[in-house]
Amino acid sequence: MEKVEVIGITPLGLGGAPLDRLPANVQTATGKDLEGAQSFSVADYLRTQMGSISINEAQNNPFQPDVQYRGFTASPLLGLPQGLTVYFNGVRFNEPFGDTVNWDLIPDGVIDRMELHPGSDPVYGLNTLGGAIVIRSKTGFSFPRHQIKVFGGSFGRHSESLSSGWNNGTVGYFLHLRHFEEDGWREFSPTRVKQAFGVLSWRGELGELNWTLSGQDNDLTGNGAVPIQLYRQDRDAVFTHPDDTGNRLLFSNLDGSFWVNDKIQLAGNAYYRYNKINTFNGDDTDFEECEEPENAGFMCIVEDDEEKLALDVKGSPIAATGAVESATNNFSKTRQRGYGVALQSIFLYDLFGMENRFVAGFSFDEAQIKFRFDTELARLTPDRGTLGSGILVLDPRVRLDSEVTHYGAFFIEQLTPFDSLTLTVSGRYNSSQIRLTDNFGATLNGRHHFHRFNPAAGLTYRLLPQLSLYGRYSASNRAPTAVELTCADPDDPCKLPNAFLADPPLKQVVAKTFEAGLRGRLDAVPLYREMTTTFQWHAGFFHTVNYDDILFVSAGDLPSEGFFANVGRTRRLGLETNLAGVIDNPMTGIWLPRLRYGFNYTYLDATFRTPFVAPSPNNPSAVDGAIAVERGDRIPGLPQHMFKFSLDLDIVPRFTLGMTGIYNSDRFFRGDEANLNKPVPGYWVFNLRAEYRVNRYLQAFIRVDNLFDKRYQTFGLYGQADEVLGEAFDDPRFIGPGAPRGIWGGIRLRI
Repeated sequence: MEKVEVIGITPLGLGGAPLDRLPANVQTATGKDLEGAQSFSVADYLRTQMGSISINEAQNNPFQPDVQYRGFTASPLLGLPQGLTVYFNGVRFNEPFGDTVNWDLIPDGVIDRMELHPGSDPVYGLNTLGGAIVIRSKTGFSFPRHQIKVFGGSFGRHSESLSSGWNNGTVGYFLHLRHFEEDGWREFSPTRVKQAFGVLSWRGELGELNWTLSGQDNDLTGNGAVPIQLYRQDRDAVFTHPDDTGNRLLFSNLDGSFWVNDKIQLAGNAYYRYNKINTFNGDDTDFEECEEPENAGFMCIVEDDEEKLALDVKGSPIAATGAVESATNNFSKTRQRGYGVALQSIFLYDLFGMENRFVAGFSFDEAQIKFRFDTELARLTPDRGTLGSGILVLDPRVRLDSEVTHYGAFFIEQLTPFDSLTLTVSGRYNSSQIRLTDNFGATLNGRHHFHRFNPAAGLTYRLLPQLSLYGRYSASNRAPTAVELTCADPDDPCKLPNAFLADPPLKQVVAKTFEAGLRGRLDAVPLYREMTTTFQWHAGFFHTVNYDDILFVSAGDLPSEGFFANVGRTRRLGLETNLAGVIDNPMTGIWLPRLRYGFNYTYLDATFRTPFVAPSPNNPSAVDGAIAVERGDRIPGLPQHMFKFSLDLDIVPRFTLGMTGIYNSDRFFRGDEANLNKPVPGYWVFNLRAEYRVNRYLQAFIRVDNLFDKRYQTFGLYGQADEVLGEAFDDPRFIGPGAPRGIWGGIRLRI
């Protein structure tokens, strides 16, 4: 009997429909898939296995990548317009402050199923401009066993985890504990991740309940981009340090579902989450000793070619000494208290004799946010660390409170007039209110309200028993975040994630997507004698236009300085193909019995469609510190061509050898929106993995990343290296280097 893959069609992951009836190319993965790929994080699996995904290593921390899908981003970094939504057990996991995604807060060892939904699907709410990642965790019913996993190797990296699950048919539990630590492959880059996760579950004949409780205590160091001249001298060097992020999370969620009868199902969840995010960034400085005679002996900052006295938080001028002249320490503290509920109902009554599925849902999310930011004058140490002076500067200080409220209501109507045709219509109304309270003045006070109804419509048609086509139009929107609303003044750029200002209002972003494709499956195709292959394939087209897109424009002397602006229309146009299958070889007995393979290729044309002039003072081709962006210029940071493959060969039934290959073509530097200079070069990276199953309880594995020790870069932007390193470092290019070869080995014990 043919296996039918059922896909959740709502944020709660319920309302499942067969994959071949969905008008989109949904990619899926299970916990077993993540384990087989030897992934150490969610983002790591997305990078190596999922189509149309590319990674920018802007921070150079394994838990802080920018994940890009079809040219849209989910990143932990403030300053990147977020265009992807992440749901975990039905809860929107984008942070309330900035819509960022902290990948370290999603333990990979708890994932039972992950789905990547493409396009501007309105059902998944705000931020779903390019897609949504929906994750469902394990329970004692899906993981009724116990496991210990330990691995270690290069860069001082080691990880220890314990997973335990049990059920008696009615109640069950799942527990996951993990400790991860590494020194990092670059200097001064240690990371520590501590994760605790548990689920208590109840199952009955008509329903189920799951209570999730999770705690995270993580310290991440990602020292960011490095001047290209320094990188060429010393591969593992950092520019300035430290750049530390401390993430603390308490997360509680109750979700459940209940069948009223065999045609109606009710489902819902209620959650509470509390985040503490602390950042400490040692950096170059904009402050220098005053030159005007009336300010002699004090520190100043130059704005619009005019000197301005720097004042401490008491309002006094700051004396110019060696302790304050060469660096700054930027501190931020963010406290987020969020809660919400979601309700959903599914009706499976036929309509005029036709198979019908109707889903309606509602969601409410609210968060109270406290953001604190300070800049301390400091000096650089010989290794380009910073030594604070204890003097805090008045102007950058921020004491901002924010309250964010989101309401959403959606429906899905899926009608199957006859077996080969399925029609789907859906829509969602989003309402967002953002309230800002400035506790250090009144310039940031404000109320902002954004609302919109987004529709979608699509169809699937089965041309042959194993060949079908699909097409869909969808729309979604993204409300500007508190970060963007308070950092939108081109005349007064702010640093990230820090100094906010009273700024011009921003418009919400609206994305509209058309996509279409063919997909199919072939079983037991003869290859050679008794050797056969079974595979599934897909070829598709997508076209997304963002209206009033928001971009972070680099505008200050430091790489992190700039402002957010609506830049008109942008477009992501592309082609996707993928092929995945298995070759069975019964001819050689126990030797080489099976090969699993997967190939993904994406062409992405991501361009600006509205001309504009952008400040870019560090761009070597800028005229008077500005660049003219024309229609058709490529959006920085995005490769045009992405190709990846994965091969797993069973040498014997107990021993598997695997390889992945990843290719990304060149991408332009951030700050070169006009495409005036040479881009960051493209690259190939190959990874190797192997697993030996000693018996049903014990497995040993090894993983090699960057097998050929390739020097490559995934990211670039412009800065002023000579301010710190001296006049010889006059190349303004900063790059995010890829990690060198790394080798790790470990064991997995199951009971």
